[in-house]
Amino acid sequence: MSQERWDVVLYFPDGPMSLKGDLVCRGPVVRLGANPGPGGLKVEGYRGLDDRQAVITAYDGASVSIAPVGNNQVRMAPHHNVDWGAIRPLKGPAYLSDGCAFHLGPPGRGVTIHFIECRRLGVWEQQRVISSAADADPTVEATDVQELRANRNIPAWFIPSALLIATVTAVAVVTPLVGAFQKDITILGPVDEGIAVYETIELNTEVNVDLYEGLEQPWAEFVQKPNADAARRPDMLEDKDNWDKQLLTYTTKSLEQHVSAWAFFVRLDEVRDDYAYVVRTLRREGLPEVMAAVPYTESRYKADALSPVCAMGWWQLMPEVAHRVDVTVNSCRFSGTKTRWTPTALTPPRGVLKNAPYMKDEQCRILGCDIDLRTDLGESTRGSVELLREAFEDPLIAASGGAVQITIASHNGGYDDQLYNGGRKKATNLKPAYERWLKEQNLEYDPTFVGKQVRCETNDYANMDSCGSELHQHTQHYTYKILAQHFLAVCYYGMNYGNETEFAAWRDYSRGSGYCTELRIPTSEEVAARR
Repeated sequence: MSQERWDVVLYFPDGPMSLKGDLVCRGPVVRLGANPGPGGLKVEGYRGLDDRQAVITAYDGASVSIAPVGNNQVRMAPHHNVDWGAIRPLKGPAYLSDGCAFHLGPPGRGVTIHFIECRRLGVWEQQRVISSAADADPTVEATDVQELRANRNIPAWFIPSALLIATVTAVAVVTPLVGAFQKDITILGPVDEGIAVYETIELNTEVNVDLYEGLEQPWAEFVQKPNADAARRPDMLEDKDNWDKQLLTYTTKSLEQHVSAWAFFVRLDEVRDDYAYVVRTLRREGLPEVMAAVPYTESRYKADALSPVCAMGWWQLMPEVAHRVDVTVNSCRFSGTKTRWTPTALTPPRGVLKNAPYMKDEQCRILGCDIDLRTDLGESTRGSVELLREAFEDPLIAASGGAVQITIASHNGGYDDQLYNGGRKKATNLKPAYERWLKEQNLEYDPTFVGKQVRCETNDYANMDSCGSELHQHTQHYTYKILAQHFLAVCYYGMNYGNETEFAAWRDYSRGSGYCTELRIPTSEEVAARR
């Protein structure tokens, strides 16, 4: 399905850009600011503007809207001869009418702009605009912004006529070629209620190439840089051949699922303080901050979350694992008996569904414990950091070039139980699985290990068929969604709460050429309205 393209015509009544006359900005999405990134309208010579101040959206000519980015100030009025200080800033999208004015930035600074009209031009196909001969003939230079100046001595009919001819030519050449590739347009932002966590992706579907390329930025920062530092090999960051591109593909697909769901952003907003606490702790302990999304996947950041196998709390620690890292679990009550139980072993038993004392008919029997510090954010985070550090600093894993993703997977599949159960290896633990893989493939290290192990279409906890992978089904689908969730958390918290210490460094990703600018991240006000 194709859509006509609608371009936005703007005029600056004052200041340095008033000399440019009417500006035709390439739609359907126009970003405005001091440095809005590729395809945006760079507003130069005005004070008080953020890199990305506002966004105009024009998917059809009758419903053109403007929205502030984050907490940036945008005001709107029927004309520009108003006291902008007396007009309240917009809290969300507002419709523009022909001839109206809007002001970007604080009163007394910033810039006033006239919205002239929304103009139909070209065809928008697969999120790409086919609007000039440049798309059909690479020798023709593309024009993202057309400047219409009265002092150029060009007849008024010339530019519209030239554009019409270019459009007809481009459409005539390109249309026969695009028919086989037509797809419904996907808006990369929340579009429906959705759910807070998407557990799996469809492995064999095509990846959004533009999104994949955009996510190379957070992958480099939050995954590959810590990998390179752990391995003490800068080439792990600089050479993309050392990246786990398959896992990045799956992360891209998962991010596309999560960004579409209002429920995901609602939950992110609700757990902001707890997410900040975990980020602060990870930074202090020298561990990658991307691991802050582990408790989001595990429990949705809920203290009282209880899994079917009796994993409990923020980080969903099993009773024995909690005991191993001194997170107290004491005097637990079971259904059907008055006997009290306290863990003494340091690892869960093999076949936990059938063999654990707290399980019956593959269901958790624990009704409650006199003391269970798995529900305490501070204690459970301290214990979980100890578990993560053990894997991340293991010499074999650190040297892999994929220490971040292997460590995250170990929180689900375990790191190396043989250290605590008398030397009995557990095949699905990450270290023995990785060792086995290296031996089978005759490799010294492999930064692509985790991505290559995603083989099963499902993540059934009880199903022991690994589909030829070294990892359990559930572990196969674990890491990519955590990476996707954190990449989006960076966008949401950085844009909406960038004034808070833990999120200040993330604000840049929502400015200029930051990857978040290519996503429609909702404001905190929009999210609050969805609760």
